[in-house]
Amino acid sequence: MARFLKLARRYWVVTFTIAIGCLGIVLALTGAGSAVVWIFSGYALAIAAWQAVGMVRDMLRGHWGLDILAITAIIATVAVGEYIAALLVVLMLTGGEALEDYANRRAKRELDALLTRAPQLAHRIEGDDIVEIPADRVQPGDVLLVRPSEILPVDGTLRSAETTLDESSITGESVPVEKRAGDAVLSGAVNGQSAVEIVATATAADSQYQQIVALVAEAADSKAPVVRLADRYAVPFTLFSLALAGVAWWVSGDPVRFAEVLVLATPCPLLIAAPVAFIGGMSRAARNGVIVKGGGVLEQLASAKTAVFDKTGTLTRGEPTLVAVRPTRGFGDDELLAAVASAEQYSSHVLATSMIEAARDRALPLAEAEWAREAATNGVQAKVGGREVVVGKFAFVKEHAPDAARTTIAPGELAVYVAIDGRYAGALLASDRLRENAKATLERLDELGVRRTMMLTGDAKATADHIAAELGITRVRADCLPADKVHEVSAIAERPVIMVGDGVNDAPVLAAADVGIAMGAKGATAASESASAVILVDDISRVAKAVEIGRDTVRIALQSIWIGIIVSVALMLIASFGVIPATIGALLQEVVDLIAILAALRAIGGRRDAKAAGRADVAAGTVSEPARAGR
Repeated sequence: MARFLKLARRYWVVTFTIAIGCLGIVLALTGAGSAVVWIFSGYALAIAAWQAVGMVRDMLRGHWGLDILAITAIIATVAVGEYIAALLVVLMLTGGEALEDYANRRAKRELDALLTRAPQLAHRIEGDDIVEIPADRVQPGDVLLVRPSEILPVDGTLRSAETTLDESSITGESVPVEKRAGDAVLSGAVNGQSAVEIVATATAADSQYQQIVALVAEAADSKAPVVRLADRYAVPFTLFSLALAGVAWWVSGDPVRFAEVLVLATPCPLLIAAPVAFIGGMSRAARNGVIVKGGGVLEQLASAKTAVFDKTGTLTRGEPTLVAVRPTRGFGDDELLAAVASAEQYSSHVLATSMIEAARDRALPLAEAEWAREAATNGVQAKVGGREVVVGKFAFVKEHAPDAARTTIAPGELAVYVAIDGRYAGALLASDRLRENAKATLERLDELGVRRTMMLTGDAKATADHIAAELGITRVRADCLPADKVHEVSAIAERPVIMVGDGVNDAPVLAAADVGIAMGAKGATAASESASAVILVDDISRVAKAVEIGRDTVRIALQSIWIGIIVSVALMLIASFGVIPATIGALLQEVVDLIAILAALRAIGGRRDAKAAGRADVAAGTVSEPARAGR
């Protein structure tokens, strides 16, 4: 009941129109039918005048809509004495606007949920005290307490031993994620059942959740080109309707015929159903872990012909893993790996994490270094257990161990060389794995009409060719600088073009493509900011899902447009012969409007779609990525 009253207050014009209709019925039953004519006619003309003011304002802004038909129909029905039909047209016009508003609110529910869940408060630990402060006052380095089931206010690192986080609002994954001390945690995630401490690494404005909120706000404010196309139907449809009504009046000599045609020529909600469909499509995409920055992006996705991919971090995981340990005589496998991992504790290189994890997987003890220093892009030196350990590129290691020799590597492998106390100790081989569902994603894109694929990468040609061969990609450009990628995408003739990337170096080409899609699961980057869409889950199959959602949304939007036009024209032609009375025509138009807008809501998709996308795990086999030897 409370919800009904809330809707009645929100859409008070509809409520008042229904009340006027009920009053008319009561007056007619009590013998005061003559008053009904004046009440219905006066109210209808007042609404027509109110709508006319808004229509004129729209026209002055250059927007020509279909309100002129509704207003003309109200005036015409009153003029010929069809006062009941006039009230029904008023109900259709105001009810259609109310239904459109309700549909928009329903369609944006998932998008708005991100905004309403934005963390507002944080609990900062100051000595022995816990001080509650606004989330926007948190600074990097602050130690925060996060209580059970609370939302993390900012990005940070876990200070407590361990916890479980629900990251579904960020990544779309329904399974809670286990975190241990030192792991990165994202704002917007929900803490588990134990209170924990985190160390803030970013302000609220710079944190992952607020970046997503900004993307959502940008998406919600957009308007798709196909909607503007629907708006352009307004002028020819209005002229056709007025002309048909005029001809029907002229041929029959009966002005009532003019009104009977026009009451069926007011499909404003039908054409408004197009933006409802696009907002529904953006909502569906958000539930599937993809933030789309506008309805126009969905339209481009629907008609895409070419998909271009970056390699590292996009088609591959971007996380090299240890595949082999090759010690020289005098060193053992575990001895070499333990020495390397101990030294790599003091490196920020991506390979360092791989080596440390490999040592931990083998339960090898890691020693603290007496001293350590990193040579950027080359490697790291450290004194561990009384021995000097040098890890890195071949040339860097050879400077410290003249007897170093290159090791043979298979396609897709890279080598990390090691020297201990000035003597060459061996090499460790790592490879970056191809994403398990990368091939299945390309096959799905082909099924959806994206039949041309290309790979652009800064890696060496041999590396690029190997990955391309594994995936069946025939168009490859290697050794690309960011400017080269932009040039290659601009030169593609088969458009629209989708570009998928993940790094800062991909930002220019993502902005240059018709649709730039950023793999943004690891945080907000320049790639995410310049892209047209951002995948929040570390799952490349969402690219194909985005195309699928785009195609479904455009299909539903166009169906909504043409249902409105075709059905209205058919009914108008029938009414021009005097077959449909004005009152019945107004009722028929109301029913058609309702069906069309509800049909547009199909673009939202069902809950099963979101669950299926969140759990999708298409096995396509695991292969190694070819990469250059060296660090």
